[in-house]
Amino acid sequence: MQASQKVTPFLWFEKDAGKAAKLYVSIFKSAKMISESPQSVTLDIQGQTLILFNGGPMYQLSPAVSLLVSCKTQEEIDSYWGPLLEGGKPSRCGWLTDKFGLSWQIVPEELPSLLGNPDRDKAQRAMKAMMSMVKLDIQQLRDAAAAT
Repeated sequence: MQASQKVTPFLWFEKDAGKAAKLYVSIFKSAKMISESPQSVTLDIQGQTLILFNGGPMYQLSPAVSLLVSCKTQEEIDSYWGPLLEGGKPSRCGWLTDKFGLSWQIVPEELPSLLGNPDRDKAQRAMKAMMSMVKLDIQQLRDAAAAT
C-alpha cells in the first residue's frame, strides 16, 4: 500500500478477486498488481490502492459502494465503459456493474460543475439530460446546459 493512503477500499468478492484484478489492470493504463495471494489481491489503479478479497458467498457487492472514474474526454469514458460493461449490466447516469458485481461510475470530470452551475436553469437542463442517459455523453450534457 502507498504510505500516503490512510484509507484503502477493501472489496469482498465471492471467488474471482484475481480475475477481477487482472481485468482492471488491463483496462487502466497505469494500473498494476502490488501483491497477490489465493485470498486477496492488492492493486493500484491511477494511484488508488484497492484490496480485492475472495471471501465466499456470505456477502455480495452492491451499488451501495461504487468506484467513480473521472474522465477528461468522451474517448476516455468510452475506453472504460466498454471493457467494464462486458459481461456486466448497465444502469443509468454513467453507472454500470461489471461481471464481477462491482459498480462503477464513469463520468466526465466536468459533471459537478455542469450540475452545480449557479444558473439553476442550466444545471437543471444538464441534470435532465444526465437522467435520460445510460453511458454519459459529454457533448450532450454541455449542449443541454447551454440550450436556451
